[in-house]
This record gives sequence, C-alpha cells and structure tokens, in this order.
Amino acid sequence: MSHAPINSVDTPPRQAVNLAQMLTQTARRNPTGLAVRHGETRWTWHDLDTRASAFAAELIRRGVQPGQCVMLDGPNSPEFIQAMYGAWRAGAAIAPVNSRLHANDISQLAELCQPAVMIAHSSTASHAEAAAEAVPFEQHTMWLDGVSEDSVGSYVEPAEPVADQRVWRGDHAWYFFTSGTSGRSKASVLTHDQMGFVITNHLADLMPSTDVTHRSLVVAPLSHGAGIHLLPQVARGAATVIPESASLDPAEVWKLVGTEKVTNIFVVPTILKRLVEDPSVHQHDHSTLQYVIYAGAPMPSPDIKLARDALGDVLVQYYGLGEVTGNITVLPPHHHDHPFPPDVPFSTCGYPRTGMQISIQDDDGNEVPALHTGEICVAGPAVFSGYLNNPDANAQSFRDGWFRTGDIGMLDGSGFLFITGRVSDMYISGGSNIHPREIEEKILNHPAVKETLVLGMPDPDWGEIGVAVCVLEAGCSLGEEELREWLKERMARYKVPRRVVFWEGLPRSGYGKIVRRTIRNMLQNQEAQPIG
Repeated sequence: MSHAPINSVDTPPRQAVNLAQMLTQTARRNPTGLAVRHGETRWTWHDLDTRASAFAAELIRRGVQPGQCVMLDGPNSPEFIQAMYGAWRAGAAIAPVNSRLHANDISQLAELCQPAVMIAHSSTASHAEAAAEAVPFEQHTMWLDGVSEDSVGSYVEPAEPVADQRVWRGDHAWYFFTSGTSGRSKASVLTHDQMGFVITNHLADLMPSTDVTHRSLVVAPLSHGAGIHLLPQVARGAATVIPESASLDPAEVWKLVGTEKVTNIFVVPTILKRLVEDPSVHQHDHSTLQYVIYAGAPMPSPDIKLARDALGDVLVQYYGLGEVTGNITVLPPHHHDHPFPPDVPFSTCGYPRTGMQISIQDDDGNEVPALHTGEICVAGPAVFSGYLNNPDANAQSFRDGWFRTGDIGMLDGSGFLFITGRVSDMYISGGSNIHPREIEEKILNHPAVKETLVLGMPDPDWGEIGVAVCVLEAGCSLGEEELREWLKERMARYKVPRRVVFWEGLPRSGYGKIVRRTIRNMLQNQEAQPIG
C-alpha cells in the first residue's frame, strides 16, 4: 500500500555537496599531511588535491560534461584515487569496475553506463579495447600508469584553480556494479547526497575515532567496498596506505601495519581469514589497529573466533549491499559475544545503523515478530535511488517504500539481526525449505573442514537435494559418508546434504567472494573434480 507524502511542500531544487568537496576541505586544513603512500610514492593532501584539480581540468578540456560517466579499470594506485576525485570535481559520475572481469563483462558494463572516457591500466588494455568497441568514447582512453599525456599521473598542477562542480540532490556520483553472481550485472546509482550520509554514518558507526593521526591500509579493490571505505578517510584526513603487491601478500600487509602504524583495515571475510591464518600475523606489531572492518559476506563463527584470537577485540562487522552502500547493520567489537537465539548456530551481524531501519517481512510485505524469519527489508537515507536504466529491477526491489535485500533473516528481542541466507540460496527438498547457511556453519565445526558451500541441486525424486562442496585442511582426510554421519548427530536429518564432494579450492570472484553460480554450473556440468 503506497502513501502520499504528508504536509509536502514545493521547494526549488537543492544543491548537494560534491564528494570532491571533502578533499578540498581536508587539503585546506592539513595541506602537508600524508594523504597516500604507495611504495616510494608519498602524496600530501595538497599533492592529491592539486592532482585531482589538474585531472579535472583535463577532463573538462576534453569535453566531459557534468553528469557524464568516467569508467575506471585498474589495480589500486594513487592515480586511481586521483582519477576518482578529479572526475567528481569535474561533475562526472565514476563507474569503477573489477579489473579481473572478462572483456565481455566489461563490454556489457560499458553498454550500461555509456562512459564518455575510459581510464584503464596497461594490465587492462584488453578491457579498454572491448569497452571502446561497445561504446565509442568521445575521447581517447586514458591510463593509470605510464608517462604520456594520456596518463592520469602526468597531470600534477592545474593551469588555474578548479572549483568543485556544483551538484544537486539526486545527481549521480558512483555506479556501483553488482557482483554478477546471478545474471547480468546491474548498476546501483549512488548519488552525492546519499554518499554524504554514508560517509557520515561510516565515521559514526564503524570507526568513530578516525582523525588526521590515523592510517588506513587498502587490501581489497578500490573499485568496490574498499573504495567506499576510502571516502571517510579522506573526509577526516586519515592517510591511505596501498601495498606494492598487486595481489594479497599477508606478510607485506602485516609488515605495513607495523611500520606505518595502521589503525584501520577494510576486508572481506575470505581476506581476513587468509591474513590471520598466515604466520606473519605473529611476526609484526599490530597493536595500533583499532578497527578491522569486515563485510561483503557472512563470516563463519570459527573464522571470527580465529581472527579475534589473533587480533584482539578490534573486529567491526557491517552488513549491507551495494544498493544500501553497506549501511544496514554494525557489530562493534564489544558486541561480538552477543548471544545466539535458540536453534540459531551462527552469530549476529549487528544492529541497525544510525538513521536506518530494518523490517523483517513475509511474502506479502507484513512485518513478522522477533525471532521469526522473513525477508530483510530496509529504509533510510543510505538506500540508493535505483538501478541505472532498469525499471523492471527497480519495481522488483522496492515494496511499499522498503528496499528488499533478497536476504533472509530474523531480529531478536534486542533488535540484533541474524542472517540465515539469501532467498535465492534457499532450496526445497521433499517439501521442506532449507537454508544452506545453517548447514555450512555445522560443517565448519568439523576439524577436518577448512571451507564449505552448500547449495540445492535438481533431483527427480526430491525436487532438490543438498550438495556440500568441501575443502579440507592440509593433511586431513574425510569421506562423504563419514561427514554425513557426523552431521546426522548434530542436525535434523532432512537437512543433511545428500551428496558431499571434496575440492582443493572454491572459485572466487575478483572481490574474494565465493561464487555460487560458478560452483552450481560446475556441478551441473559434472565437473565436480578438484580445482587448484
């Protein structure tokens, strides 16, 4: 049921704050402070600000108009950050893409966002070619590396001052692409005014003490959650440290934490697991860490315990989607021991973020009581304005003003959220609804299992059956029936997977997430064999 606004008034269009304004303000307050470090490269806030202005001036000279799109494709670097803020300063929207995607994926994304300029890296040159074939750019491709006039880093000082372009409420700032684990990717439209709230909320809920003395280490792609995490650092004048290694190197990460006195890191659970399992975590000082922020996927309880044992009470979890820019719940360090409800084998992901509201709803949109499961729906200023050029997806994603996350969960009596799985992950076997996450948590309690994923596969007799794909700890052995019998002692028998396969590893996306769709396809194609 929809409702008209109460006591609405007609007002003229209102100006929003350009995201680049936060760099402008920080550079004024602290021009000589460290902004970015990458190997031997060290930029002050004045350096980053003037470089962003120089690049903005070049985009304007090339004819990029306010509201047009600038696609960014490359590994983490200071120039990537320069391009982000330079594009915003010029009034453009950015579309960062995962540099590990296939060229065909890049073509689809370019068709969707219609970039006026493609900014790529020499390692992603094939992506630039694919995008140019799909959408003829108004300007030549520019580069995140190299020393030519088409190199972002060659723009150091503007000929004259460049002001932050005026933007208005609702103006596009960031096209945040879904991971594409099911079907074609969609572009969530993040606006300047919405992102202003997200930045404020991140600082209030995730890392409240952040200031100019802090340093943040980037260990995930800036094209996604780590890029959002960067924005509060810029707003508060906290320096950003980028490792030299193009891929995750735990020893380098922990060395940098010690030498640079890093105070916060953003990670996805799989990265955090790799970092704390590596022996180097015990070989370097990480006492300066205040916030190790993890998000992007549910983290199994055994992995949370492992990280807490290694790092202490510095873990901060948040739950969110690109469409709500991470702003649904927060679980601060002192709430990581919040009790589980009866029959729930996994921990909470926290309570609603400041200024946000959660509603657990049934299939008809009715709110269900505490400790009852339903779809997690959310409202508040962090909810995006919609998908780019996709009215059908917009219609499906909103109901009576609530954004439908597609995740299933419950709230306890204190308002803490427990996620049981995604609507699309649930399968029906013999008429019973089964959510894989509960089974995965149980399997991970077996000492021989390192990782697992459970999904429903078609079956002529049962409709669907559960199939568990497991990765074993090094040097361990375990049989299918042995694991099934072990599970029967710990859960309802109808939930025990009817098949168990053992692989050497689970395929992941460029963001470090386990890709269910890929695993499903492999099983359907009878490719359930070790991968490595």
